Amino acid sequence: MNLQRLRYFVVVAEELSFTRAAERLHMAQPPLSYQIRQLEEELGARLFYRNKRNVRLTEAGRLLLEEARRLLVHAEQAASVVQRAGQGEVGRLSVGFVPSAANRILPPLLRAFGERFPSVELLLREADPDRLLGSLGDGRVDVGFLYLPLFEQGSLESRSVSREPFVAVLPDTHPLAARPRVTLQDLAEEPFVLTPKYRGAGLRDKIAAHCRRAGFEPRVVQEAWLMQTTVSLVAGGIGVTLVPASLRNLQRTGVVYKAVEGLSPEIELGAVWRRGDTSPVLKAFLNVVGEVTGWGEGGGR
Repeated sequence: MNLQRLRYFVVVAEELSFTRAAERLHMAQPPLSYQIRQLEEELGARLFYRNKRNVRLTEAGRLLLEEARRLLVHAEQAASVVQRAGQGEVGRLSVGFVPSAANRILPPLLRAFGERFPSVELLLREADPDRLLGSLGDGRVDVGFLYLPLFEQGSLESRSVSREPFVAVLPDTHPLAARPRVTLQDLAEEPFVLTPKYRGAGLRDKIAAHCRRAGFEPRVVQEAWLMQTTVSLVAGGIGVTLVPASLRNLQRTGVVYKAVEGLSPEIELGAVWRRGDTSPVLKAFLNVVGEVTGWGEGGGR
């Protein structure tokens, strides 16, 4: 059924005059009369009683008027939803993140995006880097936040959103706990608690490389999947660790966080998404990421 003909019908039904309806529609009367006749033929029912003096609705016309008004409202709503979806204003987006990203990037980002796009549903998924990369690859996650560089870039694009330094985490009873800062050489004989080696991000390798430049190989006595867990194990006296400075927000009892001399802000947290993804919602989200973070100091990869 032609929606434009339904609009013409509704105006004629409201005016009960082809002349006034044509004026309201800014068109000539003969084309309007033709469209109404075409609608009647299409429906197989007479919609108006008309003569030279007046126009009035038939019973079929009265019933159609009720349905036509509802149909036109629904059509306008559908068009609005589609247009808003095309602009990224409605829809659904799956956002994955490594746990440490929740300490720094996610709170202001989610707040800003929610205020700008309240009709977009965000599905948040916390995961380790390996699982997050797998979910990005198979489409279960649309955009993820994890540490760079990616060893297996493949079909993914990434962009740095923040840089920060490592800090040393020590038990609060450690002899070095009273110092304002430490050096890596101070930790050369210490047992380390680190995350496992992932295919996704090179934090473990970066820590090892820093230690080698300081003249030693870190002695890893325990691994934990989450950096938050490594901090908990340090609190238990298992060893020491290095984590991104933003994890100091955890304020875990039993540990102290110490700046490490000579380590520049080189830990990069990145936004990662599938190359060629043309989703308007993803585009809108990445625009907000750029506004909130300034895209770190790195470029796209």
